[in-house]
This record gives sequence, structure tokens and C-alpha cells, in this order.
Amino acid sequence: MTTRVTLISPVVNAALREARFDDDVPPDEQALAAARALAGSLPSAVPVPVSPTVRCRATAQALGLAAEETAPAGWALGRWRGRTLAEVSAEEPEAVAAWLSDPDAAPHDAESLRELCARVGGWLDGLAATPGRVLAVVEPEIVRACAVRALGAPEASFWRIDVPPLTATEFSGRSGRWNLRAGRPLG
Repeated sequence: MTTRVTLISPVVNAALREARFDDDVPPDEQALAAARALAGSLPSAVPVPVSPTVRCRATAQALGLAAEETAPAGWALGRWRGRTLAEVSAEEPEAVAAWLSDPDAAPHDAESLRELCARVGGWLDGLAATPGRVLAVVEPEIVRACAVRALGAPEASFWRIDVPPLTATEFSGRSGRWNLRAGRPLG
């Protein structure tokens, strides 16, 4: 039995444009209009998990998807939430350097990269029991962590994966193995 998982990255919001550790900022109307223009172009799927952030829920709604909040939440970054990368880098350069180079580092007092990849990888592996197609709207870091799991790559490779807004990253799997097709534009 093959499982097909398509992960849709959400529309852009102010936090992404500002390189801000997301503080659950909603997307702007222009970004949502781009998603609405794609409504009806996606394959049908049940279930349609969605990450619990405002922009993932709003993206799913704009795409016309009847989504459930069962997809993993984004990366828990503790006290860095709502701050820009530039602000944190200026105030805590050693902490940012450790966060970017050590998968076990959690200088923000929350989840390490290794913990994120394990949590999300476990969710992806659990989807292998779902026959057919799963379509989910998830934060870019969830897509990146799934790619790391699918490829069996070291966690440090997470930093080398770009996930543009409103793109599809597809996984097909069976027998404990995943294949990856990355970055297809929607529509």
C-alpha cells in the first residue's frame, strides 16, 4: 500500500517577511488572494491536517480545504518567539551560532532541532498507515523536518532546505521508505 502525502506551505505573512520567529501573525489579504486563486486546483484528500497557526488555518481556508488541526505545530522557539533573527543575533550571538550548528542546542529554552525532527518525523511515519492521499497545510519547518526524515539525512541538512510559500512538497511511501518530490508550485 502506497501513501501519498502532499505538504502545502502556507502563504507569507509579516513575520516571514521580517525574518521574525513567528508570533502567530495572520497573513495579509494579498497573500490570501493568491491562495484563493488556487482553490479547487488541489487533488482531493481525506484527511486534510493543518498546523495550528493562524496562517496555516487561513491558507487552508483560502484554498477551499476542509482542514483539521491535526498536523504538527511549528518549531517551539521559546523566548525567541516574536523577535527577529537580527535582534536575537545582536543580543545572543553565541546562542544563535549554537542553534545553527548543534542539532541538540536549545538556547531559546524550548525545542532543539533534533527534537523537532524526531517529533515531525514520527508524525510523517505515522501517516504511512493512512492509505491513499493525505494533503496537509503545514509550516515550512515541518516540511523541512519531513524532508530530513524521508531522506534519512542528518538533522544539520535541515538548514539547507528552502520551502517557498504556496508550494507543494510530495512524499510517497511504503514499506518504511519515503520518496521526496520537492517545491512544486501550486496551481
